[in-house]
Amino acid sequence: MSAHKHREHLQRIKEAVSKSDKLDENQKSDSVKRIEEWVEEDKAFGLLKEELLNISEYFEVLFAELGLTK
Repeated sequence: MSAHKHREHLQRIKEAVSKSDKLDENQKSDSVKRIEEWVEEDKAFGLLKEELLNISEYFEVLFAELGLTK
């Protein structure tokens, strides 16, 4: 995946997390923090998905809604 596409996906996830009513404020804050770290470090998207799924199973639904599932 190109770096541009990678950042685009991360931005979409970050926006969806901020708007979500399925996550509490602590989950949102932790998730956004991790997403921002991944943008800075430009890590592999698959690893980020695993980290976010450890925060909440809701991310499986979110990724599907954003068309980011395998």
